[in-house]
Amino acid sequence: MRGETKIKIGKVILKTLATAGVLSMAILAPNVLQVLGSFYKGEKKRYNVKYYVKNKITDLKKQGFIIFEEENNRIFVRLTDKGRERLLKYQLGEIVIKKPKKWDKKWRVIIFDIKERKRKVRDDLRVELINLGFLRLQNSVWVYPYECEEVIIILKAYFHLGKDVLYMTVEKIENDKWLKKKFSLT
Repeated sequence: MRGETKIKIGKVILKTLATAGVLSMAILAPNVLQVLGSFYKGEKKRYNVKYYVKNKITDLKKQGFIIFEEENNRIFVRLTDKGRERLLKYQLGEIVIKKPKKWDKKWRVIIFDIKERKRKVRDDLRVELINLGFLRLQNSVWVYPYECEEVIIILKAYFHLGKDVLYMTVEKIENDKWLKKKFSLT
């Protein structure tokens, strides 16, 4: 089975658990199989999807992303904190900021003050902002022309930054002609 398909199975399992909270194993497997079936419509099956789902569930447990709990002779699956973190990482990789047809003439400014002992987190945040299309005004001040508060919330959660990162919507930035040009807003 291809590596990308294995990742899809893991994502589907974690997303299913995140949505439902706790699921019975008897309910989890059919739900995951149903979702995965949509990935393979019209494709001749060369492998047993049930087998890969079972193996992926075992792998997720070994990695500490999910735990099994028994209650009333039924086995339930729960997402762990580590599993929620992995799910955030998947979401981070899938983030796209939707650009409206018309700019509302407001700037979204991200500022952060992250201590030197968290240098890697600070550098990783900068990389993510660049990947999302933000432009740097100063080392810890970044700007984007479109609504992106939800994306910043995901970044703050993933990097455990909380109050270290501030999101602002501003109507004017001094000498912003170069920004408008960079974002093709003129």
